[in-house]
Amino acid sequence: MEITPVDYREQYAFQPVDTLSHRRLSGAVSLRKVLQCLDELRRADPGHRYFCTLDDINQCCYTSGHAGNDDRIDMDYGDTDFDDPESVHAFEVRRAAHVAAQLQDASLRQSWEDVCGTLMTTQDDVDVLVATNRDPDRVLDSVVYLQRVTVPDDTFMIAALPNGYFSCDWDVFQNHAVIRRLHERHGYRFLGLGASWLGFVRDAPPGTAAAEVLVADLADLYGCAGEQYQASWRQLVEIVADGNVLLLGYTENFAE
Repeated sequence: MEITPVDYREQYAFQPVDTLSHRRLSGAVSLRKVLQCLDELRRADPGHRYFCTLDDINQCCYTSGHAGNDDRIDMDYGDTDFDDPESVHAFEVRRAAHVAAQLQDASLRQSWEDVCGTLMTTQDDVDVLVATNRDPDRVLDSVVYLQRVTVPDDTFMIAALPNGYFSCDWDVFQNHAVIRRLHERHGYRFLGLGASWLGFVRDAPPGTAAAEVLVADLADLYGCAGEQYQASWRQLVEIVADGNVLLLGYTENFAE
Protein backbone atom coordinates (compact mmCIF):
# COMPACT_ATOMS: atom_id res chain seq x y z
CA MET A 1 0.00 0.00 0.00
CA GLU A 2 1.29 3.45 -0.92
CA ILE A 3 0.84 6.21 1.67
CA THR A 4 1.04 9.77 0.34
CA PRO A 5 1.03 12.74 2.73
CA VAL A 6 -1.42 15.44 1.65
CA ASP A 7 -0.96 19.15 2.38
CA TYR A 8 -3.72 21.52 1.28
CA ARG A 9 -1.09 24.15 0.42
CA GLU A 10 0.41 21.90 -2.25
CA GLN A 11 -0.87 20.82 -5.66
CA TYR A 12 -1.04 17.18 -6.75
CA ALA A 13 -1.83 15.13 -9.82
CA PHE A 14 -4.80 13.76 -7.84
CA GLN A 15 -7.75 15.58 -6.29
CA PRO A 16 -8.06 15.20 -2.49
CA VAL A 17 -11.48 15.28 -0.85
CA ASP A 18 -10.85 18.81 0.47
CA THR A 19 -8.31 20.75 2.53
CA LEU A 20 -8.98 18.43 5.48
CA SER A 21 -7.43 15.49 3.60
CA HIS A 22 -4.24 14.37 5.40
CA ARG A 23 -3.18 11.08 3.78
CA ARG A 24 -3.90 9.32 0.49
CA LEU A 25 -3.78 5.52 0.53
CA SER A 26 -3.57 3.62 -2.76
CA GLY A 27 -2.33 0.34 -4.18
CA ALA A 28 -3.02 -2.78 -2.12
CA VAL A 29 -5.45 -1.06 0.25
CA SER A 30 -7.11 -3.17 2.94
CA LEU A 31 -9.26 -2.16 5.88
CA ARG A 32 -6.70 -3.66 8.25
CA LYS A 33 -4.02 -1.36 6.85
CA VAL A 34 -6.36 1.64 6.86
CA LEU A 35 -7.18 1.06 10.53
CA GLN A 36 -3.49 0.72 11.32
CA CYS A 37 -2.80 4.11 9.70
CA LEU A 38 -5.70 5.72 11.56
CA ASP A 39 -4.48 4.30 14.88
CA GLU A 40 -0.96 5.60 14.27
CA LEU A 41 -2.26 9.09 13.48
CA ARG A 42 -4.54 9.13 16.51
CA ARG A 43 -1.70 8.16 18.82
CA ALA A 44 0.75 10.66 17.32
CA ASP A 45 -1.72 13.56 17.16
CA PRO A 46 -4.33 13.45 19.95
CA GLY A 47 -5.26 17.07 19.23
CA HIS A 48 -7.09 16.04 16.05
CA ARG A 49 -9.51 13.28 15.08
CA TYR A 50 -9.11 11.11 12.01
CA PHE A 51 -11.55 9.21 9.81
CA CYS A 52 -11.40 7.61 6.38
CA THR A 53 -13.36 7.51 3.16
CA LEU A 54 -14.92 4.19 2.16
CA ASP A 55 -16.86 3.25 -0.99
CA ASP A 56 -17.02 5.31 -4.21
CA ILE A 57 -15.04 8.39 -3.22
CA ASN A 58 -16.23 10.46 -6.20
CA GLN A 59 -19.92 9.83 -5.56
CA CYS A 60 -19.35 10.38 -1.84
CA CYS A 61 -17.88 13.83 -2.48
CA TYR A 62 -20.61 14.69 -4.98
CA THR A 63 -23.50 13.82 -2.68
CA SER A 64 -21.76 15.41 0.31
CA GLY A 65 -21.55 18.67 -1.61
CA HIS A 66 -25.30 18.60 -2.18
CA ALA A 67 -26.03 17.41 1.36
CA GLY A 68 -24.21 20.48 2.61
CA ASN A 69 -26.89 22.66 1.02
CA ASP A 70 -29.44 21.39 3.56
CA ASP A 71 -30.86 24.50 5.25
CA ARG A 72 -30.08 22.99 8.65
CA ILE A 73 -26.34 22.90 8.00
CA ASP A 74 -25.76 25.29 5.09
CA MET A 75 -23.21 28.03 5.70
CA ASP A 76 -22.48 31.13 3.63
CA TYR A 77 -19.08 31.27 1.97
CA GLY A 78 -18.65 34.83 3.20
CA ASP A 79 -15.40 36.36 1.96
CA THR A 80 -13.72 33.02 1.21
CA ASP A 81 -11.11 33.40 -1.54
CA PHE A 82 -11.19 30.14 -3.49
CA ASP A 83 -7.85 30.96 -5.10
CA ASP A 84 -6.20 31.02 -1.66
CA PRO A 85 -5.72 27.57 -0.03
CA GLU A 86 -5.48 29.13 3.44
CA SER A 87 -8.81 30.90 2.97
CA VAL A 88 -10.47 27.71 1.70
CA HIS A 89 -9.03 25.70 4.58
CA ALA A 90 -10.25 28.24 7.14
CA PHE A 91 -13.74 28.05 5.63
CA GLU A 92 -13.81 24.24 5.63
CA VAL A 93 -12.70 24.15 9.27
CA ARG A 94 -15.45 26.65 10.18
CA ARG A 95 -18.01 24.67 8.19
CA ALA A 96 -17.19 21.41 9.99
CA ALA A 97 -17.49 23.22 13.32
CA HIS A 98 -20.83 24.68 12.23
CA VAL A 99 -22.23 21.29 11.21
CA ALA A 100 -21.02 19.78 14.49
CA ALA A 101 -22.80 22.57 16.38
CA GLN A 102 -26.00 21.91 14.44
CA LEU A 103 -25.78 18.21 15.24
CA GLN A 104 -25.75 19.19 18.92
CA ASP A 105 -28.85 21.39 18.56
CA ALA A 106 -31.62 19.66 20.53
CA SER A 107 -34.28 21.04 18.19
CA LEU A 108 -32.62 19.36 15.19
CA ARG A 109 -31.21 16.19 16.74
CA GLN A 110 -32.73 12.87 15.67
CA SER A 111 -33.15 9.96 18.04
CA TRP A 112 -32.49 6.29 17.29
CA GLU A 113 -36.24 5.68 17.45
CA ASP A 114 -36.78 8.43 14.87
CA VAL A 115 -34.48 6.66 12.43
CA CYS A 116 -35.63 3.05 12.89
CA GLY A 117 -37.57 1.76 9.89
CA THR A 118 -37.03 4.85 7.73
CA LEU A 119 -34.74 3.19 5.15
CA MET A 120 -36.48 1.00 2.58
CA THR A 121 -34.77 -2.36 3.13
CA THR A 122 -35.33 -5.78 1.55
CA GLN A 123 -34.03 -9.30 2.14
CA ASP A 124 -31.43 -8.66 -0.56
CA ASP A 125 -30.21 -5.61 1.36
CA VAL A 126 -29.86 -7.61 4.57
CA ASP A 127 -27.95 -10.31 2.69
CA VAL A 128 -25.56 -7.70 1.27
CA LEU A 129 -25.12 -6.28 4.77
CA VAL A 130 -24.06 -9.75 5.93
CA ALA A 131 -21.76 -10.32 2.94
CA THR A 132 -20.07 -6.92 3.34
CA ASN A 133 -19.35 -7.48 7.02
CA ARG A 134 -17.98 -10.92 6.18
CA ASP A 135 -15.58 -9.32 3.67
CA PRO A 136 -15.17 -5.68 4.77
CA ASP A 137 -12.49 -4.89 2.18
CA ARG A 138 -15.19 -4.91 -0.48
CA VAL A 139 -16.45 -1.56 0.85
CA LEU A 140 -13.15 0.22 0.10
CA ASP A 141 -12.50 2.21 -3.05
CA SER A 142 -9.16 1.80 -4.80
CA VAL A 143 -8.08 5.08 -3.16
CA VAL A 144 -8.79 5.98 0.46
CA TYR A 145 -8.33 9.40 2.06
CA LEU A 146 -7.66 9.93 5.74
CA GLN A 147 -9.31 13.14 6.91
CA ARG A 148 -8.05 15.25 9.83
CA VAL A 149 -10.65 17.23 11.79
CA THR A 150 -11.14 19.14 15.02
CA VAL A 151 -14.51 18.24 16.56
CA PRO A 152 -15.72 17.60 20.15
CA ASP A 153 -15.57 13.80 19.89
CA ASP A 154 -15.47 10.99 17.33
CA THR A 155 -19.25 10.94 16.91
CA PHE A 156 -19.03 14.37 15.28
CA MET A 157 -16.41 13.49 12.65
CA ILE A 158 -19.22 13.07 10.12
CA ALA A 159 -19.68 16.86 10.36
CA ALA A 160 -16.59 17.21 8.15
CA LEU A 161 -18.11 15.11 5.35
CA PRO A 162 -21.90 15.23 5.84
CA ASN A 163 -23.80 12.90 3.57
CA GLY A 164 -27.25 11.51 2.90
CA TYR A 165 -28.43 13.74 0.08
CA PHE A 166 -31.38 11.90 -1.46
CA SER A 167 -34.70 11.94 0.39
CA CYS A 168 -34.80 8.13 0.55
CA ASP A 169 -31.42 7.98 2.33
CA TRP A 170 -30.52 8.74 5.92
CA ASP A 171 -29.36 12.34 6.16
CA VAL A 172 -26.51 13.60 8.33
CA PHE A 173 -28.77 14.00 11.38
CA GLN A 174 -30.08 10.45 11.02
CA ASN A 175 -26.57 9.12 10.42
CA HIS A 176 -25.41 10.95 13.53
CA ALA A 177 -28.18 9.28 15.54
CA VAL A 178 -26.91 5.89 14.34
CA ILE A 179 -23.31 6.84 15.14
CA ARG A 180 -24.28 7.91 18.66
CA ARG A 181 -26.23 4.71 19.32
CA LEU A 182 -23.40 2.49 18.13
CA HIS A 183 -20.97 4.38 20.36
CA GLU A 184 -23.07 4.79 23.49
CA ARG A 185 -24.76 1.39 23.61
CA HIS A 186 -22.43 -0.91 21.70
CA GLY A 187 -18.93 0.54 22.11
CA TYR A 188 -18.23 1.21 18.43
CA ARG A 189 -16.28 4.24 17.26
CA PHE A 190 -17.15 5.87 13.93
CA LEU A 191 -14.27 5.26 11.52
CA GLY A 192 -15.49 6.65 8.20
CA LEU A 193 -18.03 6.75 5.41
CA GLY A 194 -18.44 6.45 1.68
CA ALA A 195 -21.23 7.08 -0.79
CA SER A 196 -23.45 4.36 0.72
CA TRP A 197 -21.74 2.92 3.80
CA LEU A 198 -20.84 3.92 7.35
CA GLY A 199 -17.92 2.21 9.08
CA PHE A 200 -17.38 1.52 12.78
CA VAL A 201 -14.65 -0.09 14.86
CA ARG A 202 -14.36 -1.20 18.48
CA ASP A 203 -11.29 -1.95 20.57
CA ALA A 204 -12.09 -5.68 20.85
CA PRO A 205 -14.64 -8.14 19.44
CA PRO A 206 -17.95 -7.95 21.33
CA GLY A 207 -18.53 -11.66 21.81
CA THR A 208 -21.76 -13.53 21.09
CA ALA A 209 -24.02 -12.09 23.79
CA ALA A 210 -23.22 -8.47 22.95
CA ALA A 211 -23.39 -9.24 19.22
CA GLU A 212 -26.92 -10.57 19.66
CA VAL A 213 -27.98 -7.33 21.37
CA LEU A 214 -26.33 -5.30 18.60
CA VAL A 215 -27.93 -7.25 15.77
CA ALA A 216 -31.37 -7.02 17.41
CA ASP A 217 -30.88 -3.25 17.34
CA LEU A 218 -29.89 -3.41 13.67
CA ALA A 219 -32.95 -5.49 12.79
CA ASP A 220 -35.11 -2.73 14.28
CA LEU A 221 -33.03 -0.03 12.59
CA TYR A 222 -33.57 -1.52 9.15
CA GLY A 223 -37.19 -2.46 9.81
CA CYS A 224 -36.43 -6.13 9.18
CA ALA A 225 -37.11 -7.83 12.50
CA GLY A 226 -39.57 -10.39 11.09
CA GLU A 227 -39.01 -14.13 11.20
CA GLN A 228 -38.14 -14.24 7.48
CA TYR A 229 -34.96 -12.25 8.15
CA GLN A 230 -33.71 -14.14 11.18
CA ALA A 231 -31.45 -16.59 9.35
CA SER A 232 -29.52 -13.67 7.86
CA TRP A 233 -29.32 -11.84 11.17
CA ARG A 234 -27.96 -14.97 12.85
CA GLN A 235 -25.17 -15.03 10.28
CA LEU A 236 -24.36 -11.42 11.12
CA VAL A 237 -24.21 -12.25 14.83
CA GLU A 238 -21.58 -14.91 14.09
CA ILE A 239 -19.55 -12.45 12.00
CA VAL A 240 -19.55 -9.45 14.33
CA ALA A 241 -19.09 -11.53 17.50
CA ASP A 242 -15.51 -12.34 16.51
CA GLY A 243 -14.58 -9.09 14.72
CA ASN A 244 -14.07 -5.47 15.66
CA VAL A 245 -15.43 -3.80 12.50
CA LEU A 246 -19.05 -3.07 11.58
CA LEU A 247 -20.32 -1.73 8.26
CA LEU A 248 -23.82 -0.32 7.79
CA GLY A 249 -25.51 0.88 4.60
CA TYR A 250 -27.24 4.25 4.85
CA THR A 251 -28.67 4.75 1.34
CA GLU A 252 -31.62 3.15 -0.38
CA ASN A 253 -29.31 1.50 -2.94
CA PHE A 254 -26.48 0.40 -0.63
CA ALA A 255 -26.86 -3.19 -1.86
CA GLU A 256 -26.05 -2.28 -5.46
